[in-house]
Amino acid sequence: MPRFSIIVPCFQVQGFLRECLDSVLGQSFRDVEVIAVDDCSPDGSGAILDEYAARDARVRVLHLPENAGLGRARNAGAERATGDFLFFLDSDDTLTPGALRAMADRLAETDDPDVLVFDYARTYWWGGARRNALARVLAEAGGAGTFTAAERPEILDLLMVVWNKLYRRDFVGKHGFAFPPGYYEDTPWTFPVLLTADRIAALDRICLNYRQRRQGSILSTTSRKHFDIHDQYERVFAYLDDRPDLASWRPYLHRKAGEHCLDILAKPDRVPPADRAEFFRRTAELFAAHRPAGAPVPDGLRVLEGGYAAYALRRQAARA
Repeated sequence: MPRFSIIVPCFQVQGFLRECLDSVLGQSFRDVEVIAVDDCSPDGSGAILDEYAARDARVRVLHLPENAGLGRARNAGAERATGDFLFFLDSDDTLTPGALRAMADRLAETDDPDVLVFDYARTYWWGGARRNALARVLAEAGGAGTFTAAERPEILDLLMVVWNKLYRRDFVGKHGFAFPPGYYEDTPWTFPVLLTADRIAALDRICLNYRQRRQGSILSTTSRKHFDIHDQYERVFAYLDDRPDLASWRPYLHRKAGEHCLDILAKPDRVPPADRAEFFRRTAELFAAHRPAGAPVPDGLRVLEGGYAAYALRRQAARA
């Protein structure tokens, strides 16, 4: 049984894939299996995966018969994993030298927690790099052994993505965590996972280079697919409904949902202009439906109690 199962879903990434795989297979820590999922990619990604599998027995390739999307591709890889810990690595990102050894050492120090959170740096096409702006959170938590989200809620301020964490496979299986379809599939995975974990550990080290693509990023594509965020938060609230012991997190997640949706709407390259009023309305409906009884509305979210016209005027004034 390998220590790490590294799941790499691939779709139209032939220009980045070799660098990603080399960053994993060239690590000094070698007790890994790489489960590479070809999500019916129309480019040469599948052939590249087969090439790597032919020369390194640690690489296993799964060719999906039709495009399933990022979340379901990750699920397909996780179902075939045999390692102690799951690591979902995006195929355009890379590991830093020594990252897997540092992760393995930290897991040993903390007696195999449910989740290990590590740091990353954004890397840009022009050669620049910038460390996670909230690195201090990991620095402060790194000396604490293990903890829960309730004991260190600041851990939830970190980027809510799947790829900056390791997950104990038995923990994931016990709770049945899986990725839903659609955009923003990390949201209904990461919040439930972190809120449920009894033992979280932190590693204050940059282990991953998060590539900022000049073009081609799914989330930077203007599309109605960004409406998926509402369904993803509905899944988060449904998880809370099934776990009364997590009810105290509802005000936090209610605020987070409003902020996240408005952040998407504020970006000019996400929601099509003709659909922005509808997106705002859907956000306001989500916010109203899940507002905890008696909870005050944060100042920055009071705009959701008005109409889209008032919101648009406020945004225009802010830009001016």
